[in-house]
Amino acid sequence: MNKSRLENETWYFSIVDVISILTDSNEPRRYWSDLKIKLKNEGNELYDKIVQLKMTASDGKKRMTDVADTEELLRIIQSIPSPKAESFKMWLARVGSERIDETIDPELTINRALETYLKKE
Repeated sequence: MNKSRLENETWYFSIVDVISILTDSNEPRRYWSDLKIKLKNEGNELYDKIVQLKMTASDGKKRMTDVADTEELLRIIQSIPSPKAESFKMWLARVGSERIDETIDPELTINRALETYLKKE
């Protein structure tokens, strides 16, 4: 999967590559084109945040392609009606729920950070 990092440390991911992985579409570019239209028609502001960057294509040449940062990519994934995307959507829901719980009880954040730190040793 293509990804790129700009100087501001923001990572961008090829949307077509993600769609190719998460769907059974034989034409991921067409799938993305149709999804973009659907998002725009729904008034989703995500459509306006998509940018294009040059990334290496499967033939080795650099081509402009639609990319998204992590937050926007996660929103796009939530819009993909595919069984392959379901486990990822469930993970997003779980993580979102955990963060809301941590907002209510900040001690949970400390416990999670400590647990993560201890796993790195």
